[in-house]
Amino acid sequence: MKFLSYSHEGRSTYGVAVPNSGDAPDHVIDLGDRIKGVGNLSDLLSQHRLEEARRVIDSPTGSDSLPEVPLSEITFERTLPSPGKIFCIGVNYGGRNAEYKDGQEAPTKPSVFVRFPSSFVGHEQDLIRPPESPQLDYEGEIVAVIGKGGRRIPQYRARDHLAGLALGNEGTIRDWVRHAKFNVTQGKNWDSSGSIGPWMVTLDEIGDFEDLHLTTRVNGELRQDDTPATMAYPIEFQIAYLSTFCTLEPGDIIFTGTPTGAGARFDPPRFLVPGDTIEVNVPELGTLRNGVRDE
Repeated sequence: MKFLSYSHEGRSTYGVAVPNSGDAPDHVIDLGDRIKGVGNLSDLLSQHRLEEARRVIDSPTGSDSLPEVPLSEITFERTLPSPGKIFCIGVNYGGRNAEYKDGQEAPTKPSVFVRFPSSFVGHEQDLIRPPESPQLDYEGEIVAVIGKGGRRIPQYRARDHLAGLALGNEGTIRDWVRHAKFNVTQGKNWDSSGSIGPWMVTLDEIGDFEDLHLTTRVNGELRQDDTPATMAYPIEFQIAYLSTFCTLEPGDIIFTGTPTGAGARFDPPRFLVPGDTIEVNVPELGTLRNGVRDE
């Protein structure tokens, strides 16, 4: 199932995107008033009620009796309105370490940093370039959404703790990540500089993670093209590693790394400018699309 957060006619809600015919979703079944005590998708995960929502949709009288809205009439919001911890894994795909050209050997442990919810917008919303820097960059990623909490989760049990996967653009203000030697926080947390969406796809619709094909296009031009098979630290390892030092909880999310090809790595760099369109795609997860505008 494809769970999403959205607004329609001034009301923020959540639901499941489904097709009328064919495979591509074209409308959403609203769950906002159907499950008592659940106000949004973050609540649904934190209360461990994802399967309850699935039963509502799958029941013989379920989807037929629930309000439906065409996707063309909604405003997509950040998939999880109130995510818990937001982890980001850096320098993870094949070839990424070589991009830094600093002569250092490949690390033996993942690079980890955190972001704040306000730094992300939803599908079809503009990324914001701040007046303090013209170096807004894109990073297409697969986002893992925790559905079952745990501490010291074994790698072989990692998938059991996932609610699903989404797409992300881990937008970055490049010159601000270089303000200090060991700190990227200030370059990774500008308001509305990244995105997540268009929805969270549950694991029953996803096969082996290594078979997922991630691409990022800017104005239709292919910039990033890779699969998790080249990751130095697979998604399952990331869950095991992160849960070693802190308890993962439902609604936590992990931006699992970006392939080579970000704008900063071109010569000269190709940063985003107002009017650009960025599309992050994995066939099983859909396409996350965002424009760019100045603050």
